[in-house]
Amino acid sequence: MSVRTGQEATAPAAGGRLPLAVHLLAFSLFAMGSAEFLLAGVLPDVADDLDISLSSAGALISAFAFGVVIGGPTSAVLTLRRPRRTTLVVSQAVFAAGVAVGLLTDEFALLLVTRFVTGLAYAGFWAVAAVTAISLVTPDRTARASGAVVSGLSIAMVAGGPAGAFLSHFTGWQGGFWAVVALTVTSAVATVVAVPATKAAQEPSVQRELRTMRQPQLWVVYAATLLSTAAYMISYNYLAAFLTDITGVDPVWVPGVLVLFGIGAFTGLSVGGRFADGRPHGALLTGAGGILVCSVLLALLADHAVAVVPLVLLLGIAGFVLNPALYGRVFSVASGAPTLAGATAVSMFQLGISVVPVLAGTALGTGAGLTSIPWLGAGLAAVTLPVVLAERTMARNRAARTSEPTSAPAGTAAQEVTGRPTTGAPDIPGARPPARGGASSAS
Repeated sequence: MSVRTGQEATAPAAGGRLPLAVHLLAFSLFAMGSAEFLLAGVLPDVADDLDISLSSAGALISAFAFGVVIGGPTSAVLTLRRPRRTTLVVSQAVFAAGVAVGLLTDEFALLLVTRFVTGLAYAGFWAVAAVTAISLVTPDRTARASGAVVSGLSIAMVAGGPAGAFLSHFTGWQGGFWAVVALTVTSAVATVVAVPATKAAQEPSVQRELRTMRQPQLWVVYAATLLSTAAYMISYNYLAAFLTDITGVDPVWVPGVLVLFGIGAFTGLSVGGRFADGRPHGALLTGAGGILVCSVLLALLADHAVAVVPLVLLLGIAGFVLNPALYGRVFSVASGAPTLAGATAVSMFQLGISVVPVLAGTALGTGAGLTSIPWLGAGLAAVTLPVVLAERTMARNRAARTSEPTSAPAGTAAQEVTGRPTTGAPDIPGARPPARGGASSAS
């Protein structure tokens, strides 16, 4: 197989452990993602320091989320023809600079702008990191590699955000964010040193990327992404109040229960990454079904801490076992032009998180009470299941159409059904099909 990555010749790693560069990308996402989860923990301090209301300070969270939602696709188009490693490093530099400027200003308006800019940079990095990761491995490990990168976020949720908030308790709210700046700069230097320069096998084309985005099957995957993310995040976001007000857990134990969710998330990503490469729809159905069952049991057994605590762990596993499979489906459907498609997947994850306050706020505003929250999660998970089944049917029909008229290679149908190519992936840098007679050339 002839392989090229930018100006370098680097073959995708086969078998065994994932390349060091994939784990470095996960660390980078951890560093940047910690800023997202940190702000919620220091928001009252930010409001007091800037002499603004708590609701006004909450706009800082919304500005970041809005930047992420529009930043992924926009960055994908603007940087399509640039080397991926360059895009990664520039995104990290812009992110670090944006956070630093926000820390040095006393103007709320400027801080709001920096939060939006850092959201743009964060989304741009996340999207390109996922595409870079799958280009560094063989096709049978695409979901595992993308899951490894996203694991950086689960670690940021369970460790980065709380650790930053703890540091800010002693140094002022800015302390945790300065730590984020330092980690981001460090990871940017490491990216230059340790991440190979990669690019797509085909010449990048905005038109081809946009044509890929017109596939209805891709938007069905996006719908599953948004729905499933909202399904587990709605319970997680209100878990502290649920535990103390409904379950009767002592507030001192709440952080420990939240850590259990993070442990479950990391476990789910690890298991899902291995499972999703071979059976993506099985992983999606298992995850959505798990969210549904866990959410229903949380609502029914809300008064029993002995049941609720392990259910939180299981909810984390079920919720995050989906993510590698979702990425795997996106990159399978959009295999010829994955950059914009992958970036839009990032936006759908963030959009799923962003709709949670709206849904929960509507329910709580009607006086439904906190026990309505897991029921909402169960409802979202229940809707996710038929969406996944519909996408599986579309994949099988597409595989059948591809194989019947043109006698396509056997691997084509297998790719659509399993979610991974069997003979090569179009976006593996420089990948070429085996030569006639089964021989392959190496260079």
